[in-house]
Amino acid sequence: MQAAAFAAPCYDSLVSMKTLNEPFSKLAMRRRYEVWFLRLGLADGSGAWWFRYLLTSPGRNGCGEESRRQPVQVWATWFPRSGKPETWIQGFRLRDFRLSPRGHSPLSFEAGENRISENECCGRLAVNGRRIAWNLHYRSTFHTELSGKGWIGFSRTPHSDAIFSGEISCNGQTFRGEPLGYGVQGHNCGYRHRNFWTWTHLHFLRPNGASTTCEALAYDMPLGLVYRRAVLWHDGQEYIFRNLRERTRDPQQFLWEFQSSNSQGALIEAAICGRTGLVHHLPYLKTDCSGDFEVANDSLATARLKLRLPGSTPEELTTDSGAVLEMAGD
Repeated sequence: MQAAAFAAPCYDSLVSMKTLNEPFSKLAMRRRYEVWFLRLGLADGSGAWWFRYLLTSPGRNGCGEESRRQPVQVWATWFPRSGKPETWIQGFRLRDFRLSPRGHSPLSFEAGENRISENECCGRLAVNGRRIAWNLHYRSTFHTELSGKGWIGFSRTPHSDAIFSGEISCNGQTFRGEPLGYGVQGHNCGYRHRNFWTWTHLHFLRPNGASTTCEALAYDMPLGLVYRRAVLWHDGQEYIFRNLRERTRDPQQFLWEFQSSNSQGALIEAAICGRTGLVHHLPYLKTDCSGDFEVANDSLATARLKLRLPGSTPEELTTDSGAVLEMAGD
């Protein structure tokens, strides 16, 4: 990390191809959240950044005057290799917000000097004496929808094997690179948050320069059912796993282990573990404004993924900078 001037504003991309980033929400919706987020592990392994562009309960005009209760919010979280993570949140009123129409592309989300579109984003926050700015571009070869329940909610991944370039500055220090880091850009939406969920995204940069990603999600459904799915992207092929079998889900140790096979004859085994004492805990606002609940996240989790794929030699991939693990609820 080196000293640098405060990052300059970014400009909108003219890319017009249809993606999974299309907005779902209308500003008249009273109970709804929709979020576009990025997680990138820095290429030098020194840490990870997490950015969230959030719309919540717009028909109510949010849930209060505090930044994290306003209808539009921009979050920036820094996960250093050693040391506690930090989050900065700035809220915005609807009058200071612009969003592309529901179901239209390209995406355009703008709040003050913060913006995200199809393959780039920028931001500028001043919170509690800290100044954070970023100007990022990203590209990928794979996208997927992990869960799609229509009006109830969805979990989409427009950029699964994302490669980021650009710069991030925080109080006069800057991370800059071409590439800067590796990770994911996601898009989630729902009428309300689930009572519990576990989510992970693993990005392995391989010696030949290609990326392997694995994303998995589990959450509660009505009648005591649990939705579970994983998607693997490896050597240019997608593998979908619908019968995810959890071996361990331990919120205290922040450990998730699962395995699965599919009809193609593919088998995966994964173990993702958060760093002791460095898991980040944040309050998320309920969409009916009735209170908060806690979400735990480590965007520098360690991960091991074992693959047995048809016609291929078994492989084991590991990372200590390419994995994120998130848990909410018991």
